[in-house]
Amino acid sequence: MTKQTEYVRKPEWLKTKINTNQSFTGLKKLMREKRLNTVCEEARCPNIHECWSERKTATFMILGDICTRACRFCAVKTGMPTELDWGEPERVADSVQIMGLKHVVVTAVARDDLNDGGAAVFAETVRAIRRKNPGCTIEVLPSDMKGDYESLHTLMDSKPDIFNHNIETVRRLTKRVRAKATYERSLELLKRVKEISPDTPTKSSIMVGLGETKEEILQAMDDLLAHNVDIMTIGQYLQPTKQHLPVERYYHPDEFKELKEIALEKGFRHCESGPLVRSSYHADEQVSNSAIQRRITYMKGYEKQENKEVDFNF
Repeated sequence: MTKQTEYVRKPEWLKTKINTNQSFTGLKKLMREKRLNTVCEEARCPNIHECWSERKTATFMILGDICTRACRFCAVKTGMPTELDWGEPERVADSVQIMGLKHVVVTAVARDDLNDGGAAVFAETVRAIRRKNPGCTIEVLPSDMKGDYESLHTLMDSKPDIFNHNIETVRRLTKRVRAKATYERSLELLKRVKEISPDTPTKSSIMVGLGETKEEILQAMDDLLAHNVDIMTIGQYLQPTKQHLPVERYYHPDEFKELKEIALEKGFRHCESGPLVRSSYHADEQVSNSAIQRRITYMKGYEKQENKEVDFNF
């Protein structure tokens, strides 16, 4: 339980190994060639070397790299976004195919300048990935789309395998941590997804170390469960720059283990909890059996139609 000052070093358990093997450097080159953004890079994810080196999953950030919101925890650039790039969905799908991914996460900057918050581009990206990668499961991680549930329907019509939307922190700290977002609206969005598609697993994440209490974390768990959320991830907040919120304290790995045990006891189907856990960490392990079965059925039809062998190993 270390209080952060300007000179305090991060605990040993927050140090990561840098792995710049051929797989990592090849993926980085591919992202530049395809003019694609990843939240792994833009948000300075500590797991980028692990995930990119294994090439099991990747998190693509669509709708540009400029966000209309200025959340005080996030390293993504803020400003006026550029025009929509309707060629982006196909480039993402091509990259997934080249990488041979089993699972892909599609997230985006918040686009409050768009009437649908970018839902149409999200949906087309899901469809493009599925057309070119019939064996890949797909997770979406959108903003709250300003609470526009017609836009949510647009996105859900593409039938993602997991819907992920992060509450980020506990109720009391939301206004301080998140910009133009509310705790209640995020919970309502997750609830609406279940109403639209009861069989689609929903997922949310919180960061700890921002000044929350244990009781508030447990209340956040209860709030998510009350809105039918299936999967929860819990990770340590890390201050990206001096201009962002400071870390109030670092949680020990044993505390994360305890939070995971509590989450599972409370009723979450799956929980990832650890100092370096981020929303899409080990996302490929959170896909439901029903989603995998849908993909296998789809792949068998594709195999028969195209007279090609397809890898069913998940």
